[in-house]
Amino acid sequence: MDSNVPYWNPYIETLPLEQMQKLQLRKFKRILEWGFERSKFHKSLYDSIGLEPGDIKTLDDVHLVPKVEKSMMREIQRKEPFPYGDILCVPLEEVTEFRQTSGTTGQPVYQPDTWQDWEWWSECWATLLWAQGYRPSDRVFIPFGYNVFVAFWAGHYASEKIGCETVPGGVLDTEARILKMKEICATALMATPTYVLGMADTAKKRLGLDPAKDLSITKITCAGEPGASVPATKKRIETAWGAKVFDHVGATEIGAWGFECACQPGGLHINEAMFLVEVEDIETGEIINEPGKKGKLIITALDRIAQPCIRFDAKDIVEYADYQCDCGRTFRILKGGVIGRADDITKVKGVLLAPSAIEDVVRSIPALGNEYEVIVDKKGDIDEIFLRVEALVTSGSDLKDLESRLKTELRLKTNLGYKIELFPEGSLPRYEVKAKRFKDLRKKG
Repeated sequence: MDSNVPYWNPYIETLPLEQMQKLQLRKFKRILEWGFERSKFHKSLYDSIGLEPGDIKTLDDVHLVPKVEKSMMREIQRKEPFPYGDILCVPLEEVTEFRQTSGTTGQPVYQPDTWQDWEWWSECWATLLWAQGYRPSDRVFIPFGYNVFVAFWAGHYASEKIGCETVPGGVLDTEARILKMKEICATALMATPTYVLGMADTAKKRLGLDPAKDLSITKITCAGEPGASVPATKKRIETAWGAKVFDHVGATEIGAWGFECACQPGGLHINEAMFLVEVEDIETGEIINEPGKKGKLIITALDRIAQPCIRFDAKDIVEYADYQCDCGRTFRILKGGVIGRADDITKVKGVLLAPSAIEDVVRSIPALGNEYEVIVDKKGDIDEIFLRVEALVTSGSDLKDLESRLKTELRLKTNLGYKIELFPEGSLPRYEVKAKRFKDLRKKG
């Protein structure tokens, strides 16, 4: 591959919309028929409404196919063929990869992949890494605890696939990872936004290193949290590391379906050659095709065969952008990336609240640390929001001014009032993988 070519697959990434939709329809009909014929789960689901693959003749018909939710997958697994149950579409001996979801929203879901599926995963990631400027001349460090969660496994193999020198930082602790990056002059890394910020703090406070000056990192790929698409968080990371920060989004059950390119267009490209994305109105269930209206992501992985992902309700909140990217890709853009999850976006005092809006405020104030927690609770019939955040100032007057500024900014950005609790730096929990910062205690009540 010529390093000067901006696209991993120039033909696919610049395919005109009409041709792309023809490709998507052909692939959708193929994976639908595959699931219908090979998966007892999918056949039962479609039989329940009298649907057959031949009923889908256009992309407008796709919404007729029943959606799949994670809870449905939990119910059918841990049965024969063990542990995947009736959703498995290939003989068990063809499964070569096992992963599972993190279980942050309940019982983990097991994900089987064939070797063909795993090559597909790598191809998805190769597309996004190349779009973000990764080239064979890069030395990529991956500070990820390799285990049963997919996280950056596919990123590792895609990095190798495009020719990068790839360095796993698995069992090393944070300090050792930073020192290893310095020792080998690593040029790129992949991690969650939370951990990238935590590494910068550790470098400065424990090792006396300034990542922006003492390390060689020029690009960082983030995943697992919305942070890299939150403007204030992106700016904070880029300032700390002196590097460009790119977002990526995917899921164990889905694959690596969205990415930010080197042009940083204020959103994520959908990898439309490999995924069919639909945006569904949260209240009416109608499919949204126009820009500027938020909805819930329904997604199909068009080429994954062991455990098909057909019209999966990802519960991610997104909206189409009304512009094209300067990079020349014809893949559509989701403005602001994943704005939040339908599970987390909730009404508080009658106002719709997205946790990412709180993150943008916190990370935009230099006197606040990187760590914070949001707790929504109820006192009688009244909703209350508590924001616990670390302060980098210590004097009484400075703390009072900081609290006042934070309350004002939050009121302007979210139209809500907050009970602020300021903590000394280092007091709140730290996370290496996905941070758990938003808690709605009303749901437990």
